[in-house]
Amino acid sequence: MKSDKIRENFLTYFESKKHLRYPSSSLIPVGDPTLLLTNAGMVQFKSYFSGDAEAPSNILTTSQKCFRTVDIDEVGDSTHLTFFEMLGNFSIGQYFKKEAIEYSIDFLTNVLKLDINRLFITIHDSDNESSEFWNDAGIPNERIYKFGSEDNWWGPAGSEGPCGPCSELHYDMGSDFPACELDSCGPNCETVINENGDKCEKFVELWNLVFMQFYQDEEGNRKLLPAPSVDTGMGLERLAVIMQGVKNIYETDLFMSIIKLIEDSSDKKYYNNPLDDIAFRIVSEHMRSSTFLIADGVIPGNEGRAYVLRRILRRAIRYSDKLGLKENTLTEISKFIIVNMNPWYPELKNNEDFIYSVIEQEQEKFSLVYQRGISELENFFE
Repeated sequence: MKSDKIRENFLTYFESKKHLRYPSSSLIPVGDPTLLLTNAGMVQFKSYFSGDAEAPSNILTTSQKCFRTVDIDEVGDSTHLTFFEMLGNFSIGQYFKKEAIEYSIDFLTNVLKLDINRLFITIHDSDNESSEFWNDAGIPNERIYKFGSEDNWWGPAGSEGPCGPCSELHYDMGSDFPACELDSCGPNCETVINENGDKCEKFVELWNLVFMQFYQDEEGNRKLLPAPSVDTGMGLERLAVIMQGVKNIYETDLFMSIIKLIEDSSDKKYYNNPLDDIAFRIVSEHMRSSTFLIADGVIPGNEGRAYVLRRILRRAIRYSDKLGLKENTLTEISKFIIVNMNPWYPELKNNEDFIYSVIEQEQEKFSLVYQRGISELENFFE
């Protein structure tokens, strides 16, 4: 199933359950100085959860643009991203654990046709109520695992905001994925399986159901929310791996089409050389991220989110050189991303010329910095 179909199926399903389809907010959080970039679907709904503003509907669904900076240096392997899409459904005081759990099982098994026997659940060790609801939805106790707050407590997104215990749905990826083969293997397994330090990949966290019961302030104090609420998030990229039967996110249609475009502009091929593969993944991921950041008004600079953009854009430039790409290839990649993603995120096309201009200017600046550095090195060794 193509990623566009997965996304649409999710939003349509929750529309059929009377949720309001709501557009993604900007990657630049509005009215939230505690957050560098939007990193979760609920960020734009913080004021609704806290009761400080009235929501357009008490139940909503979105495909939210998200960006997380902690993994920038890890991008290049087969698992990490900076930019991703978070599919979510939200209840602001209307329904709670029972309905959220029922919706998740119904969508995954009846709409996407996933095998319920491959779904495993983790819950907060204090949340016995959720365990009973998972039983009612068809998940037996032997596939429900309890963890502490480090694994099954979510939020706040930033220094303050809504938070609460969560239930996570994990999917058994099957025998084609590296596994520890231990009897104790289950969700959150981190057993090292070889001398390279690779960890067990049998289970992947697919969908997080957060049961918002508290609002935490900047000092860490919590108070009960006006009404218990639900915030869920499921990464489109991870779901695409499962639905498309591939080994990792870079083999999904979200990335392979970009990688093929890079191949057409290079004399190198993906999956021919491990070091080249890293470069393919970095260029494709960082150009996707950069395109979305620029569309939302971020420009390269030396502080805050501007520095984040400069960092990933220049990293993409460096690795494009390793692949021998022509100077205009990065702009062509951005054009390709805009054409394919614009139906979902119209701000891309609306800011198209601005996006290309920023990319080209940063390439020129980086080239000047690079040449200056080379000259200084040559002078030093003379």
